[in-house]
Amino acid sequence: MPDKDLNIDLSLQLLPQVQLLIDAARSRAAAAVNAELTVLYWQIGKLLKENVLEGERAAYGKRVISCLSAELTTKYGKGWSPEQLRHCLRAAENFPDEQIVYTLCTKLSWSHFRKLIFIEDPLKREFYTEMCRTEGSSTRQLTDRIQSMLFERTASSKSPSVSARHFLALR
Repeated sequence: MPDKDLNIDLSLQLLPQVQLLIDAARSRAAAAVNAELTVLYWQIGKLLKENVLEGERAAYGKRVISCLSAELTTKYGKGWSPEQLRHCLRAAENFPDEQIVYTLCTKLSWSHFRKLIFIEDPLKREFYTEMCRTEGSSTRQLTDRIQSMLFERTASSKSPSVSARHFLALR
């Protein structure tokens, strides 16, 4: 019987450490999957931008996106709506530098990108992007900060763009 008690004691001692390892591995795996999906969505958006919206093709871009969406949904299932494809396109338009996207997707989720791509002012978008990247803000925190007009309130002077540039220079 003493061997059985020793085995139980040892397993109970190891349990928290093994659980930490499993949880950490799951977290890293989820982050890696999210980063890959974000890059995939950006690449799809870039492809759409280059092939559908360049030159004279913009007029039928909506039809192309609808047809592509239908084909992708048939082959891959849900998640390829025209709206999703437009989000991909907008991500490529607002984050045109591939290297920056690769760097950001290690810190930001696709949900972050979906919030950021609808910020029209490039400086404001960069401000919130950098804030999320450096502070590790969740999408909920990002949404709260956008709604509370944090960018506009950073202005201790009368010029929010000067304050924002100062904030970005400090990072």
